[in-house]
Amino acid sequence: MIKYILKKLFYGGFVLWGVLTLVFFLFQVMPGDPARMMLSQREDSEQLQLLKQKYGFDKPIMHQYFYYLNDVSPISFHDDNEESYTYLSEEKYNYVDILKINSTNIVLKTPYLRESFAKRGKPVNSILLETFPVTLVLAFTSIVFAIILGIVLGIVSALKKNSILDKSILFFSVLGMSIPSFFSSIIVAWFFAYLLHEYTGLNMTGSLYEVDDYGRGQYMNLNNLILPAFTLGIRPLSVIIQLSRNSMLEVLDMDYIRTATAKGLSRFIVVFKHALRNALNPVVTVVSGWFASLLAGAVFVEYIFAWNGIGKEIVDALNSLDMPVVMGSVMLIATVFVLINILVDVLYAIIDPRIRLN
Repeated sequence: MIKYILKKLFYGGFVLWGVLTLVFFLFQVMPGDPARMMLSQREDSEQLQLLKQKYGFDKPIMHQYFYYLNDVSPISFHDDNEESYTYLSEEKYNYVDILKINSTNIVLKTPYLRESFAKRGKPVNSILLETFPVTLVLAFTSIVFAIILGIVLGIVSALKKNSILDKSILFFSVLGMSIPSFFSSIIVAWFFAYLLHEYTGLNMTGSLYEVDDYGRGQYMNLNNLILPAFTLGIRPLSVIIQLSRNSMLEVLDMDYIRTATAKGLSRFIVVFKHALRNALNPVVTVVSGWFASLLAGAVFVEYIFAWNGIGKEIVDALNSLDMPVVMGSVMLIATVFVLINILVDVLYAIIDPRIRLN
């Protein structure tokens, strides 16, 4: 089992390295001088040169790539030369010494994602720590909503096969899978927060935390969570409805269900005690993948609803060409995606040991 986990971690690390490489070189071809962007409109050639030396922007692209790889890697190499970009600075790195060979220090550290261009040198790590938990709340709420309602509607649709109710649920699920998230966000905000605002009391925009007008600091507003969570959950809800319905129909047609029915068991016991457990297996598979996808798919939803999560942060950073924030956000989402998939693979291997042989 340990060998299987190590193999998955190795493949996951390889995927993250590929994402990092792709994102880094993708931003290298974008127009603009990062050092000049950090100085904003101030034209000072001396400060510009010092800034390029500090961040390694005066080096060839491959050198910059290895500098960034060294910064992001949890195990990195640094020297004692204060003028070098790889100088082991306590202001930049939170680290623990592992080994020192001559003037080279090998350390274990938290990934250093550099500093924001647009926010006056604010560390990207701090920005992500502020925004990522807000996105996690949104994604978790969305997937819980999709699971509960999706399974219920899928079961009802299967039990009422070919009825008007069944066809209505199927129409809704197909429609939900077809509509892009940015379009559904606009429609949901317009309908529930504009047309029906008098009845719903919901706002078109707003984040999890808002500032009190009377100077009493931040407070949590859960009403702002309802519309973005509903919108983000529409697509996984539609998929779960289809899977639950098809899986339940397949299970209800099996011999052991016919036997249970022939014994005189009630319809409720046959469905919820014998059929439901086996019908949920494909749903569990989809849920694990969709939760990670929601983190990446929240970009448009967060921006339209002004939800101050990592998705909105990515859009704002793209508008200002704040490359460290975009690259750090992409790496964080990719890491979470890989870890969730590794966890799911390990759980499957525990349930079915035959998977470890593949």
